[in-house]
Amino acid sequence: MKKTSRRDFLKKAAVASASTIALSQVQAIGSNQQISKLEKEVYPKNRPILNIKKNELLKSKLIVPKENGLKITGTFLDEISHDIPHQNWGEAEWDLDFQYMKAIGIDTVIMIRSGYKKFITYPSKYLLNKGCYMPSVDLLDMFLRLAEKYGMKFYFGLYDSGHYWETGDMSYEIEDNKYVIDEVWKNYGEKHKSFQGWYISGEISRATKGAIGAFHAMGKQCKEVSGGLPTFISPWIEGKKAVAASSSALTKEEAISVQQHEKEWDEIFAGIHDVVDACAFQDGHIDYDELDAFFTVNKKLADKYGMKCWTNAESFDRDMPIKFLPIKFDKLRLKLEAAKRANYDKAITFEFSHFMSPQSAYHQAGHLYHRYKEYFNL
Repeated sequence: MKKTSRRDFLKKAAVASASTIALSQVQAIGSNQQISKLEKEVYPKNRPILNIKKNELLKSKLIVPKENGLKITGTFLDEISHDIPHQNWGEAEWDLDFQYMKAIGIDTVIMIRSGYKKFITYPSKYLLNKGCYMPSVDLLDMFLRLAEKYGMKFYFGLYDSGHYWETGDMSYEIEDNKYVIDEVWKNYGEKHKSFQGWYISGEISRATKGAIGAFHAMGKQCKEVSGGLPTFISPWIEGKKAVAASSSALTKEEAISVQQHEKEWDEIFAGIHDVVDACAFQDGHIDYDELDAFFTVNKKLADKYGMKCWTNAESFDRDMPIKFLPIKFDKLRLKLEAAKRANYDKAITFEFSHFMSPQSAYHQAGHLYHRYKEYFNL
């Protein structure tokens, strides 16, 4: 066999490399020419279109500046599905969804709650003894493994007994979570490096009976057992669209003023800032022309108390009579742009899997995913 000299080898390698570059350039030119041709092509009225198919090369011609909003880097995981349909995914579907999340830069996943009333996400010995139903799959273990596999941070959402929603008193949620926090940290937190924080799942909008004490007690315990891992809350703003999900109304007459919102949340932050690290206000209860005023106050208060200011960018539409469907892209864009103007620290969403995922039960969620990618050049 004839031996190839080092000089001959280098010559051949250089020729091959040049050929590859030339081919890629030709392909790129051909691709651009193809797009241009398709954009200019006009079909005569009497000429039928054969072989109808989607051209993946065509992109929307945006007339607004791109990448002008805060990117979504976190999402809730809602597998209790209290007021949205359950998608009945198995691990294969969840694995694929984590890939879709990763592809647009999501680095944080948050289990919105570990249980609601009698339905729970993991086989909690404590909650099962209280009469909760045994889940068929340990979702907590699965989410932790998937978060680790795809290099994401996982935040654990505390248990919601439902008593607060029935009584208006948040203090009812402290007792059960005393056991849940210890149990989860021992059985999961200590064993998974993806376990990186806690979500105190009680939701309020303003000064609420027992809220400061409950947030403080649960936040303090979360930090103590885990060596100081971060905690956060995600309240809503008592705006004109703050109506119950079960209501047929889309708005209400009375809404909180920016001044009253600031006053009440100044008091709440003062009582919890030492054990709650971030606040992610839900952004869907106020109108789009109110975003800047409320967002400015939220950031001002967070800075005052040394807390991170996140936005919970709702990816479902509160303006529709059908509750709930994926949001119109422009509405999501307006909210993310307002968050960027206010210098928010992070954007998370409720929630990717139902309202943005290409494999969602809602077909239009995949379209929202692609519009989002176009806007952010992903």
